[in-house]
Amino acid sequence: MSLTFSLRPNDERGHRELGWLRTFHTFTFATYLAHLKEHEGYGPVRVINEDRVSSGKGFGTHSHSEFEIFSYVVSGELEHHDSMGNTEVLKRGDIQMTSAGTGITHSEMAHGPTEVHFLQIWALPHTAGLTPQYFTRNFSDEEKKNQWVRIVAPVGDEDVLETHGGTGPTPIHTKLTLYATLVDRGQKLRQSLSGSKGFVQVVQRTGYNVGKAVGSVVRIGGKGGEELELREGDSAYIAVNDRGATFELENVGESTAEPVLSATVLFHYEIWPDLDLGDIPEFDGARENAQGYEVWKVKGSAVEQKEDR
Repeated sequence: MSLTFSLRPNDERGHRELGWLRTFHTFTFATYLAHLKEHEGYGPVRVINEDRVSSGKGFGTHSHSEFEIFSYVVSGELEHHDSMGNTEVLKRGDIQMTSAGTGITHSEMAHGPTEVHFLQIWALPHTAGLTPQYFTRNFSDEEKKNQWVRIVAPVGDEDVLETHGGTGPTPIHTKLTLYATLVDRGQKLRQSLSGSKGFVQVVQRTGYNVGKAVGSVVRIGGKGGEELELREGDSAYIAVNDRGATFELENVGESTAEPVLSATVLFHYEIWPDLDLGDIPEFDGARENAQGYEVWKVKGSAVEQKEDR
């Protein structure tokens, strides 16, 4: 089969409730699955968190290095401040990407009277020691309606501009392309996957739910291959067995669905042998920030990427 799938159910994601924060962890993060490797990432992606932050609360000033970190706002408003001098309030449809490189500090807070709901995604860059940068883009609901829109793409790809704002996909310094859509009932979308891996996740649009997935329903598949149904909060690993295979997604439910699809070229991350990295080989540990929320840091000088062809 050209594409094969492995279900990642909503009720198996990690989740934490801290009063001001309700969050899901698709992959290993903080204390979630810290002793396991089964879900520590996929390709260059290391974190997909679906966060809901209460009004006036959030992640106070903290540091990052050697990660490409971007936020996809689902609802509400997210206020961003960073050590590069960027101050911005992001709303639905906005994406901000911080290329942390040699190191930055930033804060992310819920702005306005309602909670903010957003996806936070971290990926490892193709090169350590990059100069920190910050980018924002906006993709309207109308633009995403019943079609895949390329919202993140590698620097150097067609229509990708390394400018703070502007049009086209948000630039990222790794082999990762991210697509988003709002797909209506009965609509089927197709997307060619040129890399070796993909990952699809359905956003929880109908509310916070730690149990079995409910809400909108999509069916994913490939020509002549297996099929899998996903509901809100569900996700699936995609193995691309034939480069260029067509991924199909159809809304078979009653309501509009908001899937996010990543397509990657697989990289191996090789770690220098004299490092003591503990249970998770890509990371040198975690530290607790002021909100009691752990922040993972990559050992940038020890990461080398080699494309798996």
